[in-house]
Amino acid sequence: MHPELSPLGKTSAYVEQYDPSLLFPIPRQGKRDEIGVPAVLPFFGSDIWNAYELSWLNPKGKPQVALASFNVPADSPNIIESKSFKLYLNSFNQTRLESVEELKARLSHDLSAAAGSTVSVRIVLPDAFGCEQMAELEGYCIDNLDVEIEHYQPTPSLLRTVADEGVVEETLCSNLLKSNCLVTGQPDWGSVQIRYRGEAIDRAGLLQYLVSFRQHNEFHEQCVERIFMDVMRQCRPQALAVYARYTRRGGLDINPFRTSFTQATPANLRAARQ
Repeated sequence: MHPELSPLGKTSAYVEQYDPSLLFPIPRQGKRDEIGVPAVLPFFGSDIWNAYELSWLNPKGKPQVALASFNVPADSPNIIESKSFKLYLNSFNQTRLESVEELKARLSHDLSAAAGSTVSVRIVLPDAFGCEQMAELEGYCIDNLDVEIEHYQPTPSLLRTVADEGVVEETLCSNLLKSNCLVTGQPDWGSVQIRYRGEAIDRAGLLQYLVSFRQHNEFHEQCVERIFMDVMRQCRPQALAVYARYTRRGGLDINPFRTSFTQATPANLRAARQ
């Protein structure tokens, strides 16, 4: 399905009875071909979604609320368009369910069908809200570097390594990532973490490169894969991980993670801006 056929940017009727047909999958492959992602993926990882506006009715018609997180594998055939995801979640608002287990089963079944791969679901009920934690991305923040910015479309040539520093392993981060929705052009604000092992990456060039996404139109997942591939091609690290946490829109945030390191998915800790 093509993004322009999705509910994005269109007037939508908010359905309040459960309707899984609202989910709009978009194949990953077209953008991956454009970005230059090989057929054998050079990374693994996932797209971590968080939902803050989940509600349904219990069998007596009493509203229930919860937080939810969803883990969509990076090797799934499809991404799920975010507005359709929101409309789908809203379709539970006036739907009576027997239990939280039924809610979780429906969510897992429907989202897995849309993504084309198993999507894991975590539900957090109100009595556990106080246990939810916040944290900023780990790593050295490069945002205070005094750099001149000239490019506001992705410019991979800004990426370079520093000669004669040998092999390093470090984690760098920035809060200055901004891109725009592929269809509507609405701004998407994010923080990004780059972890790598290899020749030292020039930090000024990396910051200039990350800022160069500022007027670029692409979905969150695609931006992270573009960053991963550009760093791989330009700097040739031995291992690389890219993790972005985007601010929420419509009660949803999306946090793509791509890595060639052997490591677990990062802890899903909300940042202050989320």
